[in-house]
Amino acid sequence: MGRPEITQAMINAYDEYTHLTLDRRGFMDKLTKLAGSAGAAVAIAPMLAANKASAEMVAADDQRLVGKDVTYPGGAGEMKGYLVEPKGASGKLGAVIVIHENRGLNPHIRDVARRMALEGFIALAPDFLSPQGGTPQNEDKAREMFSTLDRAATVANAEATLAYLTKLDNSNGKVGVIGFCWGGGLVNDFATKSPELKAGVAYYGAQPQAADVPNIKAALMLHYAGLDDRINAGIDAYKKALQENGKDFQIFVYDGVNHAFNNDTSSARYDKKAADLAWSRTVEFLKKNLA
Repeated sequence: MGRPEITQAMINAYDEYTHLTLDRRGFMDKLTKLAGSAGAAVAIAPMLAANKASAEMVAADDQRLVGKDVTYPGGAGEMKGYLVEPKGASGKLGAVIVIHENRGLNPHIRDVARRMALEGFIALAPDFLSPQGGTPQNEDKAREMFSTLDRAATVANAEATLAYLTKLDNSNGKVGVIGFCWGGGLVNDFATKSPELKAGVAYYGAQPQAADVPNIKAALMLHYAGLDDRINAGIDAYKKALQENGKDFQIFVYDGVNHAFNNDTSSARYDKKAADLAWSRTVEFLKKNLA
C-alpha cells in the first residue's frame, strides 16, 4: 500500500482542529469524509500531526553543546525551561528565547533550541505552561491549557526570561526571540511590551493590535506561509502600522507552503526548502542584531 494522498483540504481541517475547534472527534469525522474511509483517515492523521519520534536533528547529547533543564523567576512564580549553549565558547554571547507552538515545550522545540545554540547563541526554550504545572505528554491536553493562559501574565513571563538571560555570566546582555505559531504570536505581543528586546523573529504568528505597534523597539523578521490564509489575513494591517511608525522590519511570504512549514516533525506540512531559507535568514538577522 502506497502513501495516502494528503490534500490541502485535509491540511486545512487539521489547522482548524489544532487552532480553532480543539475537537478531535469532529476533526476525524471530517478527515474520514475527505479521505474516503475511516482506515485512510487513521493512516493520514499522524502525517498531519507532529511526530515526536522524528523530533531530533541535533542529538541531546551532542558533544558540541551543553544543555540542561533550568528553573528561574517568572513574572509571578517559577518558570521552567531548557537552556543550551555552545561548549567552550570564547567571549560573551547573544541569547535567544525559543518559544514553542501551542503544544508546549516538546522534543521538537528542544531540538530547535540546540540548533540555535550551534549557531553560536545561548538558547533558552521556556515552558510557558509552567504556571499550570508544565507541558503534559498529551498534546490535546496541552492545546486546551493554552486557551486558559492569561496573555499579560505570559508576556510578563517572557520579559522575566529576557531578564534571566541578561544576567548569565556568558551573556553579552543582548536578547532576541524566535517563536513558532502560538509562539510567533507571542513574539509579536512581546515586542510591543519589551523595551529591552533587541530582535524578534515570528514564524506564522498572529499579529498584535495596530495601536500597540508604536511601542516596538526590536528589529523584526516575520515569516509567513503562502497557504496560511487564517494568519495571513492580518499581514497588511501589521505591515502598514510598522511602516507608518518607522519600525525596522522584514516580511517574507513563502509561496505554496503551509502553516508550520518549519516543523520537520510534521511530514505533511514541513517544507525543507522554505524552512532552510527562513532559518538562514533568521540566523543572519539574529547574528547582526545580537552581536
